[in-house]
Amino acid sequence: MTASTTTAPRTGHIGLNVTDLERSLAFYRDVIGYGVLAEGKEEGRRYAFLGEGGRPVLTLWEQADAAYAAGRAGLHHLALEVDTVERVREYETALRAYGVEFAYDGVVPHGEGAASGGIFFHDPDGTRLEIFAASGAEGAPAPVESAPTCGFF
Repeated sequence: MTASTTTAPRTGHIGLNVTDLERSLAFYRDVIGYGVLAEGKEEGRRYAFLGEGGRPVLTLWEQADAAYAAGRAGLHHLALEVDTVERVREYETALRAYGVEFAYDGVVPHGEGAASGGIFFHDPDGTRLEIFAASGAEGAPAPVESAPTCGFF
């Protein structure tokens, strides 16, 4: 198989291990806004498929016995894209009301001089999350000059 004759696969959905399904489900459903497509409630096999328009985007698996650990191999962060920087700011307001702590103050660009940017924070299990827009962050100072903003939070 060569790159010239095939197309790379698209991301289908992301699966996250969580310590408390109800807590994580409330966060991703009520604050982030994903709909619940399916749930498994059998003890020891609890999960929730979340998405929009019937398309799964995120699956939560209650299989973790400890919070996210940034120093381990695996997921670095989950980036969620919205259409406008105004929508990013709406999420920022809702997340602050929910009590979420942010890595940076307000919307920041992905790098010095970049138009794209967003907000950087953690879910209830400490998984690093980003909500960004492709433009609208022009002119804001980047919190890290020598590396991508999303790389070290």
